[in-house]
Amino acid sequence: MSEEQLSFQAEVSRLLDIVAHSLYSNRDVFLRELVSNASDACDKLRYRALTDPALAGDTPYEVTIAPDKAAGTLTIADTGIGMDRTELVENLGTIARSGTAAFLTEVERQVEAGKAGGTSLIGQFGVGFYSAFMVADRVEVRSRKAGETQGWSWTSDGKGRFTVAAAEDAPARGTVIVLHMKEDAREYLDGERIRDIVRTHSDHIALPIRLVDGGEAEQINAASALWTRPKSEVTAEQYKEFYHHVGRSFDEPWLTLHGRAEGMLEYSSLLFIPSTRPFDLFHPERQVQLKLYVRRVFVTDSCAELLPSWLRFVRGVVDSEDLPLNISREMLQTNPVLRRIRQGLVKRILAELARKAADSPDSGGAPEEYATFWGNFGAVLKEGLYEDAEHREALLGLARFRSTGADGLVSLADYVGRMRPGQEAIYTIHGEDPAQLAKSPQIEGFRAKGVEVLLLTDPIDEFWTSSVGRHDGKPFRSVTRGGADLAKIEAPEGTPAPEADTGRPVDGLLTLFRLALGDAVKDVRASERLTDSPVCLVADDGDLDMHLERMLRAARQLDSASRRILEINPRHPLIQGLAVRATEPGASDELGEVAHLLLDQARILEGEPPADPAAFSRRLAGALSRNLAA
Repeated sequence: MSEEQLSFQAEVSRLLDIVAHSLYSNRDVFLRELVSNASDACDKLRYRALTDPALAGDTPYEVTIAPDKAAGTLTIADTGIGMDRTELVENLGTIARSGTAAFLTEVERQVEAGKAGGTSLIGQFGVGFYSAFMVADRVEVRSRKAGETQGWSWTSDGKGRFTVAAAEDAPARGTVIVLHMKEDAREYLDGERIRDIVRTHSDHIALPIRLVDGGEAEQINAASALWTRPKSEVTAEQYKEFYHHVGRSFDEPWLTLHGRAEGMLEYSSLLFIPSTRPFDLFHPERQVQLKLYVRRVFVTDSCAELLPSWLRFVRGVVDSEDLPLNISREMLQTNPVLRRIRQGLVKRILAELARKAADSPDSGGAPEEYATFWGNFGAVLKEGLYEDAEHREALLGLARFRSTGADGLVSLADYVGRMRPGQEAIYTIHGEDPAQLAKSPQIEGFRAKGVEVLLLTDPIDEFWTSSVGRHDGKPFRSVTRGGADLAKIEAPEGTPAPEADTGRPVDGLLTLFRLALGDAVKDVRASERLTDSPVCLVADDGDLDMHLERMLRAARQLDSASRRILEINPRHPLIQGLAVRATEPGASDELGEVAHLLLDQARILEGEPPADPAAFSRRLAGALSRNLAA
């Protein structure tokens, strides 16, 4: 078969330009990425060979690295599963991942801003092969898939096109990558330099990595599974490099959990929580990506059954002594051993997070570090509040929130401990920006009474608060609902009393507003919650919270908006003046226009546009004209 020239997917071309010219600050990582890929290929074949031993034959699993200074090439070879023509094209010429465009945009943004985050993102996306073009101006790949007779080659200079052809000189099994090194990258042809990189970045690889230099082959890594070693024998640097391998990330782990369960159930685990948020954390297709081994034999690199989806940011490996080696995907989904391992892992992770969240450094607490963790992954843990009743209490203890009562994050225990006498509920307000929520007119009365309000800005907040219902016997209650019941709550000592009633009742104004607004609102009534603003909108007790309704409408899950209650502040000077005007003859038409203006003002405060922008503009101009003429 003759050579065939193909073009890279457009996203790959963009990625290659980023990788080759601006992404990696440390070019050593190209070797780590290629060795990691080679190790994964061997792991996949080892598992396939459990049910088809002929695939592996007598050839050992290993990775070899061979520099050739005369030719200016560096060769990385493995005896893994190999690739056929289709896999070469799909794996090396395209990125078959959802969210590719968003990923590249984020990488480019971080690179342009000079941030190191782009480096972390590239690893998360699983395209480390392209790092070869940092050091090579041409890359050749020869591969033969295990069990097949035909070998294939893939060649490219990384500038938009690649060539695929049948290859008689492909290895008997596995993949050979030949890098034609750039002039400024020839340092990587030095044997000592290669030894140093492998020992630093790939010593944990659990199969032999051999350096072939000067005709002699030398194993240059320890080749023992890191998770099987005692913790006392593993350094922080080794943990970090293993995290880079299993997490496909370039950041440092925020938390490392290394342990072994013994007794009725035996398994080892080495888990990591990242220090930065993966770019696709909230993508619908993202799943738990823990590697599962059975007695040191790789089974799968994405065992979703090992952890619930609300811990999908955790990376690492689990090695079971009790699962059968030939376990299938269908058996994984129903296996009772796996369920018990999952229970143990979740319990361990939550216990360690609780230790980190504690206020006392003596007990291992690190509140500032935990606040950073919560900023990255708190929204995901909240999914567990909604989905997982079994772990709900533990998660409620870990939850942290912005509030009107403190500058930093607060726990529910903090909140309950500060509740005012007479306060019976945990009050919340939902939106997108905590700074804007803190200025909402709906919380004015709560602030005046010294009542703390939680500022909830994650979409999942709308669902878990209704699902959980209450904490420590206190119901969660949105301040944007009708019955605020502020009268029962005692104000702090020294709080100025509300202004005395001026003797100008607003009942007539309320009636006039109800008639003018008609079906535009559900009701118009005097407010307990307002102290500074003249008006606000609230939901009736039985209606959807206003922010949730906006979210559902934006997602086209609701066709129309519910009617809201317009609350007016009877002590506000504007309302007092309008109440006087309402007693005068012929005021109904003018005040009807004002009612619509105030309703639109309340909508704007909620982040919504006026119902009729043209009418709003006309009414505003009319009000200003009358004021100037007065």
